[in-house]
Amino acid sequence: MTMTEGQRVAKHRAGWRPDRLREQREAHGLTLEKAGERLRAVAEQAKLKGIPAANPQTLWQHEQGEVFPGPHYRRAYCLLYQATEPDLGFRTALPGEETTYKLTPVSDRLNGAHVLAVERAVHRIAPGSGEADHHFNLQQRIIDAWKRRHTGGDPHRPVLILVGGFAGSGKTELARFLVQLTGWPLLDKDPLTRPLVERLLVALGGDPNDRHTELYREHVRSVEYDCLMQSAMANIRCGISTVLSAPFIAEMTDPAWMQRLANRASAMGVDVFPVWVQCDEDSMREYIGFRSAARDAWKLARWDEYMATIDLDMRPAVPHLVVDNRLGTAVTLADQARQAMGAMYA
Repeated sequence: MTMTEGQRVAKHRAGWRPDRLREQREAHGLTLEKAGERLRAVAEQAKLKGIPAANPQTLWQHEQGEVFPGPHYRRAYCLLYQATEPDLGFRTALPGEETTYKLTPVSDRLNGAHVLAVERAVHRIAPGSGEADHHFNLQQRIIDAWKRRHTGGDPHRPVLILVGGFAGSGKTELARFLVQLTGWPLLDKDPLTRPLVERLLVALGGDPNDRHTELYREHVRSVEYDCLMQSAMANIRCGISTVLSAPFIAEMTDPAWMQRLANRASAMGVDVFPVWVQCDEDSMREYIGFRSAARDAWKLARWDEYMATIDLDMRPAVPHLVVDNRLGTAVTLADQARQAMGAMYA
């Protein structure tokens, strides 16, 4: 019998303890069939794709260690059982990672525990360089904006947050979480510029899904980022805090580019905060494969060649913040905060 890819991954997954998943289900008094029903309900509420059935056979394969759950299955399991990935035996905990996280019930949306759930999630944003006080200021602004959405008014200057990271690092998910907390608009490079980029590549005689050749890098990429930044400028000229999601690889590593942006924003009374999303190779590959975007086909087909072009230890060349999303830790915490708020949507 030929093993599937999921089976091969499961057999060699570091820290994978399928017995814990079964123990959690039994501790909640659920049969496989009932657990599947609740898993589908959680996934629907959270708008998690990729859980079309959650049938008893699939759950049994997860619990037996025959198939390792995909990223959205793992997120749904964490929400269903109100636990972290290490709690459920999907992996070993990172150094200093908290486990046995207690969720705030949705009915307690306005109590102190609810606020704590959000604050703990926001504090995944940490200083990535010097000037720590400046960076902690962004954490407080996010929390204040969330609290003030129901009371009106924000005493702070508007902010422009650049959420950057390599493909599959989780930057879009983290940017969405910030937007859900603050109510600030999100400008995501891919949906904002993709139609333009694809038509421009075709007009130049290229592949609409090209994101790796000299044609794209020399003639298209700059236009793509120019569209994104001009859209951002239109917002901040109106005093609207804005969250941008894009790799920003070349931009964040260019002190001159970042200084020009900071100068333009400061002239309009706006503060700029670069946020770098750190991730690991295995998680990035898993997320890229899971989303099945045509623009990622080249990366997946030549993964080793692609990884040789990036440096996982790279950081922005200017003062910045870091969100540690290795093994999906930050996304999981964001999911838990959303559930505590009763604001589950991806």
